[in-house]
Amino acid sequence: FKHQSPMSVGAWLLAGFGSTAGAAAAAQYVADEFHWAPVRILGNLAELGTVFFAMPFSNYTGVLIGATVIPVWNHNVKSLPVHFGMAGLNSAVSVLELMGNEDSRALNTLGIGACAMETYEGYHLERHRDPIVNAPLKSGASGWITRAGGVLSGPVPLALRLLAGSSGSARSCKLRKWAAISGIAGSLLTRIGWVRAGHVSARDWRIPLEIEKKHTHPATSSPMQMQSKPEFPRMEALGD
Repeated sequence: FKHQSPMSVGAWLLAGFGSTAGAAAAAQYVADEFHWAPVRILGNLAELGTVFFAMPFSNYTGVLIGATVIPVWNHNVKSLPVHFGMAGLNSAVSVLELMGNEDSRALNTLGIGACAMETYEGYHLERHRDPIVNAPLKSGASGWITRAGGVLSGPVPLALRLLAGSSGSARSCKLRKWAAISGIAGSLLTRIGWVRAGHVSARDWRIPLEIEKKHTHPATSSPMQMQSKPEFPRMEALGD
């Protein structure tokens, strides 16, 4: 086990999750068939273990891509785990509601918390001024997709869920249904947008050198095609 390695931590989490989830499922089957109380207790303990190992998986994607050398991912390594974790929680709540649990107050509360965090992360990302590294998140197709995903998984479902909490039963279910649809669509677009932004960031040779773009595009230009050379700081000769 190497705590400094995301791959090592992820492998152990997956092993723990698979083991405890399998034990919980087996215990549930045996308890239902034979009604053995000790087995049911062991199954409940295994379910707690499953929850313990499963929670880090909600943000593991953000941790993993943030540990790469792709500039736009690595630059946002502190925000990505929270962002992906809340998007995953939002999607899970939305799927459970669309499966027939739209009257659960606990699910709506979890959804409000996830949407509120997504809204904050979107605000934080927009407020963070970095025209070089974060350019793929704010311009071009990747920028449009990422921003659309942030809106659909943050403020839109948050407003719908808050309205649902103060509405009648029939209207509340309808509002939560649309909030769930918006949350799933936003979470999907968020992942597509971040992956596409990573591709753009990897192709742009200016980003690692922190050179601002002028009027060229990373997909069609190269250092040899630039009409004006970037200015670098002067360096004194080191001598023999």
